[in-house]
Amino acid sequence: MNLYRQSIALFGIVLPVLVCAVLITLCFTLKSKMLTSLKNKQSLFKSCETSRLKALEIETKIVLQRPHIMHWTELLAEESSSAVNTHLRAIAESLPSKEFQKTAFERSAAKGGFGSAVAQPSSQLRIVFRGTFRTMQRAFLELESRLPQLQLQELRIEPNPNSQNPSPLLNFQVNYTAWEN
Repeated sequence: MNLYRQSIALFGIVLPVLVCAVLITLCFTLKSKMLTSLKNKQSLFKSCETSRLKALEIETKIVLQRPHIMHWTELLAEESSSAVNTHLRAIAESLPSKEFQKTAFERSAAKGGFGSAVAQPSSQLRIVFRGTFRTMQRAFLELESRLPQLQLQELRIEPNPNSQNPSPLLNFQVNYTAWEN
């Protein structure tokens, strides 16, 4: 029996213990890799889910703003000079005629002022008015509220030289950059 004792110990005890140790080590290694992969995938899923929810929130806000965007697109599609003239006529109807008069209107297609520094199409509008300060404030507020694509470039206010007595009428010269589509 001495002869087989070494073989029995080697193949019956040592080798199965080594195989079991290798299998246990392999199982623990695979388990740790799977847990690491699971944590990475869970964090990626959380970040993707957060991004998806934020995208849905932004999309909801965009859907709510769509009518405004359509309105802005329509405003930018109109020719600036005709739109300004149309709105000025409508504004003039609601203001006293003695306190508000449009005396000149010029449109320049050449880029100037703010429009010369950017690639966005624009035109220059020069409008001259005669009126009282308060009435002109109301007129400018109405005009710039109705046409937000107008950007005030220059405003000159001078007393009316044609009146002999101190008159409340002033001369206003306004230069706008009108952004177009």
